[in-house]
Formats: sequence, C-alpha cells, structure tokens
Amino acid sequence: MTDSPKPPKGTGALAKREMRLAYTMLLPTFAIVLSIVLLPLLANFWISFKPVELADLRAATPLANEQLRPRPKAAGETVILRYRIRNSSQQDALSAVTMRDLIPAGLDVTLNDQRCTLEQRILNCDFGDMEPGARFLLEFETVVSQDYIDTGERPRDTSVEFESSSQNVLTSGEFTLDNFRKVFSSGEFWTVLKVSLYYTIFGTVGALVLGLFAAQILNTAFHGRNILRGLFLFPYVAPVIAVAFAWVLLLDAGPGGTLNAMLMRLGVTDGPINFLGQRAVDFTLFGIEFEFPLALTTVIAFEAWRYFPLSFLFILARMQSISSEMYEAAEIDGATPLQQFWFISLPQLMGILAVLFLLRFIWTFNKFDDIFLLTGGAAGTRTLTVDVYEQAFAVSNLGAGAAVAVVIFIVLLFFALIFFKFSPQDDG
Repeated sequence: MTDSPKPPKGTGALAKREMRLAYTMLLPTFAIVLSIVLLPLLANFWISFKPVELADLRAATPLANEQLRPRPKAAGETVILRYRIRNSSQQDALSAVTMRDLIPAGLDVTLNDQRCTLEQRILNCDFGDMEPGARFLLEFETVVSQDYIDTGERPRDTSVEFESSSQNVLTSGEFTLDNFRKVFSSGEFWTVLKVSLYYTIFGTVGALVLGLFAAQILNTAFHGRNILRGLFLFPYVAPVIAVAFAWVLLLDAGPGGTLNAMLMRLGVTDGPINFLGQRAVDFTLFGIEFEFPLALTTVIAFEAWRYFPLSFLFILARMQSISSEMYEAAEIDGATPLQQFWFISLPQLMGILAVLFLLRFIWTFNKFDDIFLLTGGAAGTRTLTVDVYEQAFAVSNLGAGAAVAVVIFIVLLFFALIFFKFSPQDDG
C-alpha cells in the first residue's frame, strides 16, 4: 500500500482562510499607507506635468465692490447704486456667473439692465461668461425713502453672493513636458545635481565614520560613560534652528566669529575666513593647484556632526551583541586591537552599516532645512531640495518645483534598487 502524497504546505482550506483573514486585518494599514505615502507621491507626479504656478492655486472667482453714491442725506434724493465687478484671475475665464444681493430697505431701485431682476428686495443678475481679467460696472438709479434714513441699514452691511464655475489647471486635461524641459535644459541643474551628490555622499560617510568612532570609544566600560553617551546625543536631539544659528555665530566672518577670532589670535590666518559665504579657496599642493569648496565642506561637516549620533546608537547596539569570546580568542592568538576591529568587528557591522548608509543617504539627499538655515543655498551649496523651494516659491513655478521633486524621487529609487542588489547582508 503506497502512501498518498501530502498536499503542499500552506495550500489547505484552513491556510487559505487564515490568509484572507490576515489580508482583511491588514486593510486599514494598507489604506493608511496609501493615503499618507502614495497619494502625495502621485499628486506630485501629477503637478509636475501641469503648467501650474503659485497664483493658480487661488481659484478664479468674481468679486464685487458695492457703493451708493453720493451718500444720501435726506429722503427723496436720487442716488446711484453701483457695483464694480471683476474676474479675480488674469488667466482663467469664468462661466455661468450669477450674482445675488439684498437691497437695504428704503431704496427704490430702477433696473436698467436686462441681466438683472429684483424681487422682494433680492437683486439677481446673470452675467454668463467672464473673460480673464474682465471688469464692468453696473449702475442703477435709486430713490431714497425715509425708511432708509431711519433704519440705518447700508449696502455694505450685506455681502454680495456669487455663483460661478471655472476650469482649474490642476484638474484639467492639459498636460505638458515644459517643466521637465526647463529643468534639464538649464545648465545650472547639472551643477546642482553634482553638488547634491557630493553633499549626500560625504555627509553620509562622515556621519557613519564619526558614529563608528564614537561607538568604538564607548563600547568599553569606563567611569562616566553614561554621561558621555548622553552628551553625544545632543547634536541629534537639539532643535535644528538652534544648532544651525550656533554654527553661524561660531563661523561668522565678522568680529563676533569665535572660530575666526581664535585662528587669528593663534596666527593661523591673517584675516577672517568666510566659512559659509565663500564658494571656494585655491591652494597649491605638490605644484598642483586645487580648488577647495569651502562653504559646501562646512555644510557637510555640520551634516556629519549633527547626524552621527543616530549611527552611533545603532552601531553601539550591534557591537554589544557581538560575543566577547571572539575577541578573547583573537587576543590569545596575538591579534592587535586594530586587527580585532578589522577582522572581527567590521565584518559583523557590515549589515547595520549598509542599512544606515541607505537611510542616511536618502535622508541627506532630501535634506533642506540644514542648508537653508546655514547658507540659504548660496556659495555653491544649492542642492536639489533647495532648488525645489526656489522653483516653487521664489519663482512661483509649482510645476517646475514638482518636476525637480520627481527627479529626486527617481534618483533615490535608482540608488535604492542598486543598493538592495549589491548591499552586504548581516550574518550576525
């Protein structure tokens, strides 16, 4: 008698019901991820293909200024009820424009415009379509009665109500590649991209190296280690605006600059150095002239200093999980501390270092506030994120700003795919 083959594991009816239940329970999570992550991303892609500027976010609407001229002083006077009406947009037309207004008691209005009707003090007007920037004037002869003088009700006490429809550039079917053409045709874009990569790579590596050194120092027990750990976290937990302005004061090229004052007192420099405002300094080494990006390097130093505590925490946690027996055996075999670090610690840390490099690369590439607070993107420190701000708000071209943001997303996606393919795995 031969045994009947067993069904593959996980394909039974019970397993299928459990799988459906699991997906059902995960639906709220999927909905949250969709609304928080994917929808803004799709919206950014949508805007990048739209000829939209900052002013287009304010929808076109009809506006009216209501006046009664001259101001009546006695009953029986004949005055003019005047409406100055205009389209608020200089680019978008309005359609099906209607106006509604309550006429104050005691005003006998004589209509002279076929577009308007008056019933029980309610003035209704149908203007049809209004061209972009259209303006026109409505004037009605009006006789003032004693009721108007006595009640004190005035035309400005009631607001004019409009109903209209207009085409929104964000929801229209008009798409364009002009935003991307403008971005890539600009010679400045490639310089900004190069600066972004330079800033991201060296800022990320600097934060990892400092975190690795800090973790190596604090991995051994000594008196006051816990206090030192807390101090090491200060750059990361302190408000960015506070530490950024502290660096600005420290590196100021004026009389109040602490670092410049120290360098000049020690005779290292003859005059102040504009660390945050000078694009580059020239120097000669072995007969070869070099150009050193001063402001960009200063910003990178701030980036490494501010974010090394995050790397330090992760690396230290991984170091403390490594068995001490490995180090004891290596020490018995005569391995030096450097050899122990290179052949034992570093291989064990490659997994966490790879993850940290990925996270820090993405975060640094998207970093805006540090550079903006330190230099404002001047002196050769303009990155793609600063360019997004400049395009969207300084130049008021939201479409171009969204196009630059799409480029950032594509660069980071490409980096992440390459990284996941070749990144080392943590064997610990």
